[in-house]
Amino acid sequence: MIITPVLLAGGSGTRLWPLSRKSYPKQFSSLMGDETLFQSSAKRMTSSGALHFAAPVVLTNSDFRFIVTEQLAGVGIDPGAILIEPEGRNTAPAVLAAAFHIAQTDPDGILLIAPSDHVIPDTDQFHRAVLAGRTAVEAGQLVTFGITPDRAETGYGYLELSACPDGNGAVPLVSFVEKPDATRAQTLVEAGNYLWNAGIFLVSVKGIIDAFRTHAPDLYAPVSDAMTKAKPDLGFLRLDPEAWGQVEGISIDYAVMEKSDNLSVVPYGGTWSDLGGWDAVWRETAGDNGVALSGAATAIECKDSLLRSESPTQEIVGIGLDNIVAVAMPDAVLVADMNRGQEVKLAVTALAAKQSPQAKVFPKEHRPWGWFETLITGDRFKVKRIVVQPGASLSSQSHVHRAEHWVVVEGTARVTIGDDTQMITENQSVYIPLGAVHRLENPGRLPMVLVEVQTGAYVGEDDIIRYDDVYERQ
Repeated sequence: MIITPVLLAGGSGTRLWPLSRKSYPKQFSSLMGDETLFQSSAKRMTSSGALHFAAPVVLTNSDFRFIVTEQLAGVGIDPGAILIEPEGRNTAPAVLAAAFHIAQTDPDGILLIAPSDHVIPDTDQFHRAVLAGRTAVEAGQLVTFGITPDRAETGYGYLELSACPDGNGAVPLVSFVEKPDATRAQTLVEAGNYLWNAGIFLVSVKGIIDAFRTHAPDLYAPVSDAMTKAKPDLGFLRLDPEAWGQVEGISIDYAVMEKSDNLSVVPYGGTWSDLGGWDAVWRETAGDNGVALSGAATAIECKDSLLRSESPTQEIVGIGLDNIVAVAMPDAVLVADMNRGQEVKLAVTALAAKQSPQAKVFPKEHRPWGWFETLITGDRFKVKRIVVQPGASLSSQSHVHRAEHWVVVEGTARVTIGDDTQMITENQSVYIPLGAVHRLENPGRLPMVLVEVQTGAYVGEDDIIRYDDVYERQ
């Protein structure tokens, strides 16, 4: 039987600020190697041996839809469907929407529901756990996966099993346990029949829909309505915003799983992390003396610390550090005690209160056509680097408050100003007068890079009047 992966890719991951932000959360970042967490999650759910996967169904929001397609294409995966949530409503409505969608073509199928930001390096072992879970699903169970704990962790919820796992498949679940304090966590680990809650589920399409119908009827009707009224949009499926607005935000654990009496747990003893904080990243990457270095980072007589630079031109140096996290971005730096890694989200709250853009906006702002980053900003000017992907096109637009000067530094740009179209190659430039209708395109086979200098009374990103856009943005 073919299993359809359901990847949840709409979260913000504020505990990994400043790398993870609302505009570009951790699942799309390369935290653990060349691939992003999202790409690794998608690749983990490809067929091997006795396990056969359909193309993944992805749940995300409108801002991330083109990032999802670009990153899947980067690892050679064609999605089965990408469902666009008008607003984030936690995991339960997203899972139900996916189940309704898949029921249209595979009503007897099985779903593997997983966050897209976890680290599970041993794919073969993970697949063996999924195979064990499939047997339980075929027997009428809803299956979740529990991680064998190697420490008394207070950052995870726990699963209480009816017996200590013996490695022979699924074990009935007794209860969910909320994140414990340190003393309680130690007691759970020593008991032997408690596992960390991984938040990964294997269920039949009929089984999960029936569970929602029984245990979460208030969700069932509006999510069904949002799916019935969903509309295609450039290859995506956009859920109806009016119906979705009636949906309660709630996790699948609270909505369904904690109320079900047919839930079993498959123990997973391999390496796993939800990378829920910088302490988790340190734990997965630490080397000699417990020091984890990434990018342009240097440690001198440090121990049990993480130093990370996200810019090749920005060196971060630690001297005599012990149990410290230091993360440098081009626009923000975090320094924290490792033991307080779960409190990083407080920094986001504090920055948002003072209206700092760093609270939410990533230095590289991604767009359907590529990305840009701001290099310098003054009272009446802004300098940006713009990267346009091959074959991509910006909208036909004009600006009320600013003029622009473009200098191509890599590749070739097709520039239209009014009725005039010209090709601009490396080391050539063009001036866009204030108010002129213009469009920028990359006709080449490689990314095109230009430097943009904006001048005017106002240089905010909202000073755009769009006349035509291939991505149908407003």
